[in-house]
Amino acid sequence: MADAQTTAANTIAFQGAPGANSDLACRSVHPDMNTLPCATFEDTIAAVHAHRARLAMIPIENTVAGRVADIHHLLPNSGLHIIAEHFQRIDHYLLGVPGATIDELTHVHSHVHALNQCRRTIRALGVSPVVHADTAGAAEMIAQRGDKSQGAISAKLAGEIYGLDVLRANIEDAKHNTTRFLIMAREAQIPDAAGGPAVTSFVFRVKSVPAALYKALGGFATNGVNMTKLESYLVGGSFQAAQFYAEVEGHPEEKSMRLAFEELDFFTHEMAILGVYPAAPFRETQNNSN
Repeated sequence: MADAQTTAANTIAFQGAPGANSDLACRSVHPDMNTLPCATFEDTIAAVHAHRARLAMIPIENTVAGRVADIHHLLPNSGLHIIAEHFQRIDHYLLGVPGATIDELTHVHSHVHALNQCRRTIRALGVSPVVHADTAGAAEMIAQRGDKSQGAISAKLAGEIYGLDVLRANIEDAKHNTTRFLIMAREAQIPDAAGGPAVTSFVFRVKSVPAALYKALGGFATNGVNMTKLESYLVGGSFQAAQFYAEVEGHPEEKSMRLAFEELDFFTHEMAILGVYPAAPFRETQNNSN
């Protein structure tokens, strides 16, 4: 039992097969931890609740594909807290079985997002794309089949795990291809307000009064708080019951944030903070490049 608990405490869960980009992100952030592949995002969250993993790595958006479907529905009800963020550069590799050449390929397998992110290469090669549940799963499948006419688009890590050859590296259309991940845990780990730039993620629903959303968000503008994300999605099976997912740069203990949240609270109900966490250094890099 002690060994199992020790292993779980040093494990981070992700959705996908071994070698997926989420697996790579886990290893990038926590190279000292074991990674636990899970079939679905729900399974990834459940692994943390069941104490089979201490952390969960969840992709939330990509610079090419946009937001990850259904994530915003899962986060508020996950029962977990966001404790960190990570930006992972996505490098797509064209993989083949040992000894295969590009000229032999007739089909290429991968996740729908990866296929869309490599459309120019796929079109130039004249191969047919085949959609799979995840990139690493596609790599595993072609490795098992051993057919030289079948290739996969995945991370280099998947090729190493499943013994595949790299036929071409960095085949993505956009060189800025980056996925943002959230790291989640059972307990909140709120950083010190004076410890550096922070991000606060929260969800809310506005009251049914005219201009409620405009008024609710006005406090962030008047108090100089930068809102980096605001997305709405339907809840409760109604076209009128919209919930909002928002992210702002700041810590709830800062005066400007306290005032902004006071105004938000006046015009909303069911507001909940999902996490307060350090801003990733990638944000500063992006700000400096713009």
